[in-house]
Amino acid sequence: MPEATPPARIVLTTVANTDEAARLAGALVEEWLAACATLIPSVHSIYRWQGKVESATETLLLIKTGPEKLAALEVRLRELHSYQTPEFLVLAVDAASQPYLDWLQESLRLP
Repeated sequence: MPEATPPARIVLTTVANTDEAARLAGALVEEWLAACATLIPSVHSIYRWQGKVESATETLLLIKTGPEKLAALEVRLRELHSYQTPEFLVLAVDAASQPYLDWLQESLRLP
């Protein structure tokens, strides 16, 4: 019998700079929507926007959360994000250590 998918998700979003990334990450963790957010500064994105190819240096956020938090996380991210159409990509976690999963779930539980 195959193991169940761990109750963890990684949400990807890019933001304009590290200040915005830190503000978003702090708010999402403070509001119990994310257990952790990792900031990866200076990623370079090339994309099509309003019919033109654009290029920008951004900060990537890896947001660790649980499936039950995704809807509220997306709503809050849209409220806080400076972009008109923020990236919100959800990756399922196929495997993870049990101690990490225990910590993640505990970090998402309201006190």
